[in-house]
Amino acid sequence: MGTVYAEISLSNAADAARVRDGQLKEQDIRSATVTALVDTGAMTLVITEKLYQTLGLSKVGERVVRTASGQRLACIVTEPVDIHWKNRGSSTRAVVVPGAEDVLLGAIPLEDMDLMVNPVTQELVGIHGDIVECIVM
Repeated sequence: MGTVYAEISLSNAADAARVRDGQLKEQDIRSATVTALVDTGAMTLVITEKLYQTLGLSKVGERVVRTASGQRLACIVTEPVDIHWKNRGSSTRAVVVPGAEDVLLGAIPLEDMDLMVNPVTQELVGIHGDIVECIVM
């Protein structure tokens, strides 16, 4: 399978909560639009140190991760980040990999947004087409 990239918008979920509570104006939500490598081998969202700063995220923990090259690195785990791709959205903690140059969109947020890589066209698509299905109980 080839390399697949997707343009996604990332924002500080805590800022969005402050907007809902009336403590912050919507235009003050810290956000960025980035081109992410869609990496079905990565579990979650991986961001760069610069993006961590831009979004003003707080550290909630640390995790040791193993890179594709086999290197083990101690990484910051952040508070939730809102992820948007077209009409889809998800919220997840991010892992900040020291020295990373690319944002990786991993399996958990892909699954949450009902997305997959089309193996024929090598692009990100909805598993069930353009319709986002929700079951409300």
